[in-house]
Amino acid sequence: MTGLAAATLWRRELTRFFRQPSRIAGAVGTPLIFWLLLGSGLSGSFRLPGGPAGLSYFQYFFPGTIVLVLLFAAIFSNISVIEDRHQGFLQGVLVAPVSRSTLVAGKVLGGATLAWIQGVVFLALAPLSGVHLTAGSALAAAGILAVLALSLTALGFAFAWKLDSVQGFHAIMNVVLMPMWLLSGAFFPVSGAPFWLGALMRLNPLTYGVAALRGVLYGPGAAPSLPGPAVSLAVTLAMGIAAFAAGLLATRGGRVD
Repeated sequence: MTGLAAATLWRRELTRFFRQPSRIAGAVGTPLIFWLLLGSGLSGSFRLPGGPAGLSYFQYFFPGTIVLVLLFAAIFSNISVIEDRHQGFLQGVLVAPVSRSTLVAGKVLGGATLAWIQGVVFLALAPLSGVHLTAGSALAAAGILAVLALSLTALGFAFAWKLDSVQGFHAIMNVVLMPMWLLSGAFFPVSGAPFWLGALMRLNPLTYGVAALRGVLYGPGAAPSLPGPAVSLAVTLAMGIAAFAAGLLATRGGRVD
């Protein structure tokens, strides 16, 4: 019963998404424009301290752009939590004989699946940034994207559950998730940043997810001043578990009307 309920909620999220093509344009279009404009504009002057020789900004920014795709997809998918509350669907699920963990699993996994699909589609553009994907690197990158998609979606769910308006949700996302992305090494590297800014970036768990993805695509030297791939992957997994726990905790004892 629990597995069926979670699967039903998961499938509902996918069905709603494919009926709203504007969400695809919003989640993928904006990061694509960022990557093309900023990557092209800064490639001529960018040099990564301690990184691989010849790595352009167009290449450096590519992993961060994929994470931005996941971020936007997570934000858009969690708007459905607020919409479901207003339409009474969420209240109906809560009075059904299923646990709240089932609700969290279905909603989060549905949104994370959508984010992952969009991230993998964008990953296919890797050859345009000079990345030669092998079967191994593609699978490793897809795995990291799955953990990041789960983490960002679960974190967005935790905030969406507590909010009653889409406008308020967007405001919170702009002061929480967007700064997390900006301070993740996606936009500029930790090496060369001022001490206080570098410290914030090292405290940001998303930094290690971006570093793990960059390491898979370009090699360990593409993320200087940060731990190796194993540590980065461990921190990324811990972030995913903590984010899911935060989403589950948010549903405990809170009002949904």
